[in-house]
Amino acid sequence: MDDASLKGWNHVPAVPIKVSPLFSWPLRPLDVLAWVWSSWFPITEKLIIVGIAFLSFYWFQPPLEETRSFAFGWIAEMYIRNVILMSVVAGGLHLYFYSFTKQGQQLRFDQRPLKKKGRQFTLGGQTRDNIFWTLVSGVTVWTAYEVLMFWALANGYAPMLTWAAHPVWFVAMFLLIPLWESFYFYWIHRFLHVPFLYKHVHALHHRNINVGPWSGMSMHPLEHLIFLGSVLIHWIVAAHPVHILYHLQYYALTAATTHTGFEGLVIKDKKRVALGTFHHQLHHRYFDCNYGSLEIPWDRFFGSFHDGTNSASEQMKERRKRMSGG
Repeated sequence: MDDASLKGWNHVPAVPIKVSPLFSWPLRPLDVLAWVWSSWFPITEKLIIVGIAFLSFYWFQPPLEETRSFAFGWIAEMYIRNVILMSVVAGGLHLYFYSFTKQGQQLRFDQRPLKKKGRQFTLGGQTRDNIFWTLVSGVTVWTAYEVLMFWALANGYAPMLTWAAHPVWFVAMFLLIPLWESFYFYWIHRFLHVPFLYKHVHALHHRNINVGPWSGMSMHPLEHLIFLGSVLIHWIVAAHPVHILYHLQYYALTAATTHTGFEGLVIKDKKRVALGTFHHQLHHRYFDCNYGSLEIPWDRFFGSFHDGTNSASEQMKERRKRMSGG
């Protein structure tokens, strides 16, 4: 049986899907180094968002002294910046891949069109629904957490990390935030799949069985509070203001890129930037697998990992039979 011929998909990447070697034993240092390098270089989402965070901090962020007291002006400035960022990233990807179809079906996981109608959508169509929840709820909660964290840093309630005092930790923080995301995301995601919370909260996100760029941050407001609440770790773990920007931009903007529905951006017949992950695309279709991400392979530890192969699909079916009593 050819695992690459997994049925029902327009494109299946190289399978089985590989998880991070960071938590395998015995530890293979060269594999770890190769994993870290490929996840950051030469051009990756992580590196681009680090650049966006620095641009935001130096050009589009109110001075820290100004954030010591809440004021409409600087809060509105941050909100407008975040609306623009999300609109450029999610909106730009949607226009490129879906409106103008610049890449056609190349590297697209699910070739079915996004739904233009559906009773399950608040505004009647998938994209309109996703834009509404992303901008009205998602960006509002995102900005609220930024406001809280900058206020806390400015008033000394949250610990500050500076380049001058701790240059190694300053750089390391950019590497550690994605790992924290992987740890945090799995557990809050499993929590959101508890039947009561799934029905009343997380089901809104799972309206998107076939995902698009606006799907990533299309969530119930309570889920936005939980999802973006990852940044509260910096009330304990010291961070520079640029780390706060990176932390929340990484969460919000990669939610758009990883839900693009395409494995990557093709330029001159070669994938130049990795985007959507087949790992998470499988979760949106099957619901009960791949709750986490690949940096910390919780799904493998707890038996909910789907590696993209036919054999994994068969194992998933057997697991469902056992759980339902046959």
